[in-house]
Amino acid sequence: MKKTLIQSSIFILNFIFIISCKTVNVLPTRTPIKNVELEALAQKIKANYPKINKLRSRIKAVYDDGKREQQIIVQLRMETKKIIWLSATMLIPIAKLKVTPNEISFYEKFQKTYFQGNFNLINSSFGTNFGFSDLENLFLGKPFSDPAQGQWKQIMNPQYYILSPKGKRTIFTPTLFFDPASFLLKEQRFLIPGTTNSLTIKYLRHIRIEGKSLPTLIDITLFDGNNLKKLVLDFSKIDFTEGLTFPFEIPKGYSKIKF
Repeated sequence: MKKTLIQSSIFILNFIFIISCKTVNVLPTRTPIKNVELEALAQKIKANYPKINKLRSRIKAVYDDGKREQQIIVQLRMETKKIIWLSATMLIPIAKLKVTPNEISFYEKFQKTYFQGNFNLINSSFGTNFGFSDLENLFLGKPFSDPAQGQWKQIMNPQYYILSPKGKRTIFTPTLFFDPASFLLKEQRFLIPGTTNSLTIKYLRHIRIEGKSLPTLIDITLFDGNNLKKLVLDFSKIDFTEGLTFPFEIPKGYSKIKF
């Protein structure tokens, strides 16, 4: 990961009087700045987001539920803000998923089942609050919640800028970890208040392609209070070709999945 040497400059609101709010302007540094100016930090983070129209990648996905480990190869195609298309294979094609802001379509060939619905149906069934932008942000290495919006507080840490929303914690309230040298998102954690359930997403490796920083190794851990489940996504062959297609057709005779 690219590192730049760091400087910090004290932002003095009044040269004579005591500084009422001890914040400092943010520049790249090896270690986080205490009492950093959060608005400036949020702008640095946002400026680092990859600006992409279309993206294609190969993903080696490894799932481990503590009892067994399973590996599949996934072809990813996406057009930002419009569609995410995934095709999974285990020597032969086994499943496809197409997601748009308004619809989720999926089918798998083992049990010959399919699903068509929206995020509201899935969220109400599983008690979650995710949408199309969250899935897109996952692949692009962006936080599910924008630090440039709302009120945030800094949690002091010797390694990362850690940001958490101010106020009452709600379902899947995030805690965000950013690298102080690159301002890239390194981790986001989601805790469900009143439970021990948690979701942790770690960005373990990044690559810079055509001036864009993208994650190439993502570790996703889900803890339900008793069991730990892990999904590791290893990206390769990333490109931004414009000539992408998103073929999807549910085969005839498949049974609909009901929640």
